[in-house]
Amino acid sequence: MPKPSNTSQHCTHLPEPSAETQAHSDRLKQLIIRNIQANGGKITFADYMNQALYAPGLGYYSAGLKKFGKQGDFITAPEISPLFSQCLAIQCLHIMQHTGQTTILEVGAGSGIMAIDIVLELEKQAQLPEQYLILELSADLRERQQQAIKARLPHLYERFEWLNHLPEKPFCGIVIANELLDAMPIHLIKLEQDKIYERHVALDQQDNFIWLDDLPQNPHLQHAAENIQQLQHTLVHLNDKPHSDYITEVNLQAIDWVKSIADILESGAMLLVDYGYTAREYYHPQRSMGTLMCHYQHHRHDDPFYLPGLQDITAHIDFSSIALAAHEAGLHITGFTTQAHFLMAGGLVELTQDLNPDDIIPFTETARQIKMLTLPEEMGELFKVILLATDKTLSLPAFQFQDFKNRL
Repeated sequence: MPKPSNTSQHCTHLPEPSAETQAHSDRLKQLIIRNIQANGGKITFADYMNQALYAPGLGYYSAGLKKFGKQGDFITAPEISPLFSQCLAIQCLHIMQHTGQTTILEVGAGSGIMAIDIVLELEKQAQLPEQYLILELSADLRERQQQAIKARLPHLYERFEWLNHLPEKPFCGIVIANELLDAMPIHLIKLEQDKIYERHVALDQQDNFIWLDDLPQNPHLQHAAENIQQLQHTLVHLNDKPHSDYITEVNLQAIDWVKSIADILESGAMLLVDYGYTAREYYHPQRSMGTLMCHYQHHRHDDPFYLPGLQDITAHIDFSSIALAAHEAGLHITGFTTQAHFLMAGGLVELTQDLNPDDIIPFTETARQIKMLTLPEEMGELFKVILLATDKTLSLPAFQFQDFKNRL
């Protein structure tokens, strides 16, 4: 029997939306309500998240709201400093030299700043990509990327091409993505002793969103949940913790996406940057409420029902599942490390060695950026980089200082 759960808690500490943005959110809420009613009174959280983020013209990533940077809801590494993208470009250069492939495909390019800084660094290294492809499903973001690249790289604009879907098989080149997987809709599961439930979204009598726990209908989700339950029971035993209800996430779409890239990638490699853990860290007993998080005007909270369409909804990545999907699809896991180790071993030291400490303002600003990118309490430890390749001999300098792929 489905089990109703608590309703969401109103986030009274967050900034109030304007009348215009509130009306926008209300339109999306009504759309989701109609979908719930049309689907027998409930939808999976993955369906809810998909509509909240990607409903045409209304979802968070589909509407014309500013998402990145100081005026948005969060700041990504490429927005913090060009050093991040420059280090990524240097690793792309090594991949080009090893594989002979000179096409780059960026999936989900955000504001376009990472593409700009990567190509600028490769131009500086006299190793421009033959093509820089951008797969961007958001028409709003695509327009912003095109404007930014025209303004910053008018002489190289013809090298860029925007795609509506993955390239045809076979694809030879480098696939890169920064904070892409965490934006994919996730399924929520709830483990109660030996029982497995999927969390759905339903309506109360006032048409407010509430949780409704029911048995999983997706066999892939059921299988993943059983594996998580087994691992979680093992970790509970190892840590001498009592069994308790446990809520966590399963990102089936990220697993399918990795397999879809592997299917078309005939020669080359994939570099993915995101925040997350290995499975043993992700499903630790202490993480009993999962990692679901929302971002609204630089405030973090855990209520996904608050102002749908105006806030980002995200969850951390289980990199063990990504590695397993890649392995099953025929790719080799040739590197896995933290963002801090990736940057420090991947060119950050060389890129900053000519900074003049006496030039106080730029020196201090660069130091601040480096701290945000590398300190453990900032992005350095939580963000990870994984390298998946068709050639198992591919080795990049950025993974030679600390490679943690044996932990996956």
